[in-house]
Amino acid sequence: MSAPAALAIGVGCRKGASSAAIISLVRSALERIAQSGASALFTTDAKKGETGLEEAAATLDMPLHFLGVDALKAVAAEAQTHSPRVEALFGVPSVAETAALAGAGPGAVLIVPRISGEGVTCAIARAASEGGAA
Repeated sequence: MSAPAALAIGVGCRKGASSAAIISLVRSALERIAQSGASALFTTDAKKGETGLEEAAATLDMPLHFLGVDALKAVAAEAQTHSPRVEALFGVPSVAETAALAGAGPGAVLIVPRISGEGVTCAIARAASEGGAA
C-alpha cells in the first residue's frame, strides 16, 4: 500500500457523474484551504469504472485510489456529515469524508467537510503531522 497523501481528497458521485462536475467541486474544495502538499483522490472501490472519476483525476493530475468498504468503515466515526442514502448504499455516513480520512491515514483531520453539487460530493483530510515533515 502506498504512503498516505498529505492532502487526501475524498470524492463520492452518482453513477455517470461528469468529469467537469467532479473537477469543479474538487477545485472549489481546494480553494477553501491555503495548504499545499501531495494530493490524491480517494473513493470507494464501488466506483471503479466511473469514467468521470478517471477523467477528472487525469485532468487534475492526481492519482486516484479506490478503497475497500472496510477502510471506509474504520474511520466512519470521524465523519462530520451523514447521508441516509449513502449509509444504505455503502454502510458509511459519507463516502467523500470517509474516503478522505482513510486516504490521509491514521490520525487524519478533516479540514473540508463534505460539500456537494451536481451529483458529486467532496471532502479533504490532512495527514497527521509527523515531526513537521511535509
